[in-house]
Amino acid sequence: MMPSLTSMPSLRNLATSSNCGATRHDNLGLGPTPTPPIELQRANGYWRGCFRAMGSPCEVLVESENALLANELVRLAACEAWRIERKYSRYRRDNIVHAINNSAGARVCVDKETARLLDFAQRCFGLSDGLFDITSGVLCRAWHFDGSDRVPSEAQVQGLLRYVGWDKVRWKRPHAMLPRGMEIDLGGIGKEYAVDRALLRLCERHRTSVLVNFGGDLRVSGPRKLCQPWIVGVEHSRGDEASPLIVEIYDGAVATSGDAHRFLVKDGQRYGHILDPRTGWPIEHAPRSVTIASNTCTEAGIFATLGLLHGAEAERFLEQQGGRYWCIR
Repeated sequence: MMPSLTSMPSLRNLATSSNCGATRHDNLGLGPTPTPPIELQRANGYWRGCFRAMGSPCEVLVESENALLANELVRLAACEAWRIERKYSRYRRDNIVHAINNSAGARVCVDKETARLLDFAQRCFGLSDGLFDITSGVLCRAWHFDGSDRVPSEAQVQGLLRYVGWDKVRWKRPHAMLPRGMEIDLGGIGKEYAVDRALLRLCERHRTSVLVNFGGDLRVSGPRKLCQPWIVGVEHSRGDEASPLIVEIYDGAVATSGDAHRFLVKDGQRYGHILDPRTGWPIEHAPRSVTIASNTCTEAGIFATLGLLHGAEAERFLEQQGGRYWCIR
């Protein structure tokens, strides 16, 4: 049986300390974070700032009459999102992830922020019996979920499995050593972590009520004025015109995982992009999407992913956690 929500590693402190005490590879070659283009509009009693980060549309809602304050808060959130994207994107060649993935078996010294994320990934790997594994990104060399019928062969998948498995990584703060050919990918927690970090920075700056939404994963600082909830619409993943799921949120976070746009279809069989890192193949009978409400966005995101990874047993697993969830099949 999988551990319950209360026995999983606490994520409430993951994003609550500043990025300090860096060592050799902290913000490797990144330089100052650029200011992204931002659109700011007034609607429904709040300011809405929009920008792009981590390949997703992002928005920050600020309940304030002060346009200058709203602009400052939105830019603060955007710059934090861009900082995390630049530091942890596996598509860059100038950050700590690239340094680890190209170390060719050598030991790499990481900064404190990265160490916290690796500690968290290690705990989740153990408590999920290997279902959550940040080394499984190499499987995308065989799987390309572009809606085509190009399903890889068993030999292709098996050839990559030797590079998968967090238990093969040697990690002891502050040093990480990956066997040659292995990689880490923090994409499974990066966006949700960025939401939590951005909200923290906004709350440090001002106590006005805000909502941070990065690509559909969001967190609020508290209720709106007069103790009113934020009203959130979660789109269905089936690609039809069904009405969105409406969630009222006073505090905490909501995150969704699904495979609506990334899949393959061959001989009438649909292959979703959620892969079992232990077999290298897509999870069978998984929900089309799982939405979780939790204390932090990182918590919500992890349990949404684990729900999908449980396939046909998703609802049973999520019911055991005792929190709010919504499954769409």
